[in-house]
Amino acid sequence: MKKKILAKDTLVITSKIVLPNDTNTLGNLFGGQLLAWMDNCAAIAAGRFCRRVVVTASVGNVSFNHPIKLADVVTLEAKVSRSFSSSMEVVIDVFTDGIGNNERKKCATGIYNFVAVDQHGSTIEVPELVPETDLEKERHKAALRRKQLSLILAGKLNPEKATELKALFFSEGNQAK
Repeated sequence: MKKKILAKDTLVITSKIVLPNDTNTLGNLFGGQLLAWMDNCAAIAAGRFCRRVVVTASVGNVSFNHPIKLADVVTLEAKVSRSFSSSMEVVIDVFTDGIGNNERKKCATGIYNFVAVDQHGSTIEVPELVPETDLEKERHKAALRRKQLSLILAGKLNPEKATELKALFFSEGNQAK
């Protein structure tokens, strides 16, 4: 029987302050620097979940919604959203707290995928993730849709077998033939 881990037990929260060396000529945080911080935070969440070495398999999506300025405090919150046989999806939310104000603003979101590996670099099985909150359950369902779409685009899944994706477009009584 596969071990089960609660989503809340994978939460990683880390904060950074944006220093001059982290910014471009406009005083905004370099996107690449933020991506590195996100990858690191997400890797810790994935590693915490499976208690193994993990490697980044892909970055599914990153949305930069607001610029992050010099001297902003950046808080990254990562949590595993779903596990598959040897892989895990991690969602990272990025917030800022400006110096001198208490306004917390969501500036970015990212979806990273990791694979657990053994000491030889071969993939290994990971535990099952158990979502509890409404947000965790929604992200859990959405992760399966993203996985199915990725497999279809890679030619590894017949679209007819993508049950979660089909459910988005067709009701029970109106299935495509």
